[in-house]
Amino acid sequence: QVQLVESGGGLVQPGGSLRLSCAASTSIFSFYTMGWYRQAPGNQRELVAHITSSGSTNYADSVKGRFTISRDNAKNTVYLQMNNLKPEDTAVYYCNAASPIVTGYAYWGQGIQVTVSS
Repeated sequence: QVQLVESGGGLVQPGGSLRLSCAASTSIFSFYTMGWYRQAPGNQRELVAHITSSGSTNYADSVKGRFTISRDNAKNTVYLQMNNLKPEDTAVYYCNAASPIVTGYAYWGQGIQVTVSS
């Protein structure tokens, strides 16, 4: 069982920045593809960004050029740097860890609120 603990959310004004962190409790963190998803009220959960074990990244079109995903394998942590935030980025953000052992199996964090408002 892998536990994922998110931190760094909160309230920010439009145009501001936040950095989300997700710490994972696994000794084989470097083998996991890690991702950030978000879910706004009334919407389905959607992929924001993911980063593979080799460091390849992928972003939703809506966040390209504004968000950056990165990982620190020594700290078992994945980050999401969010710049130039917009009100439409308001959502609960979830950390995801795709198992390198069981295809199709993933772990989820508890979610963290990000609110972009003036």
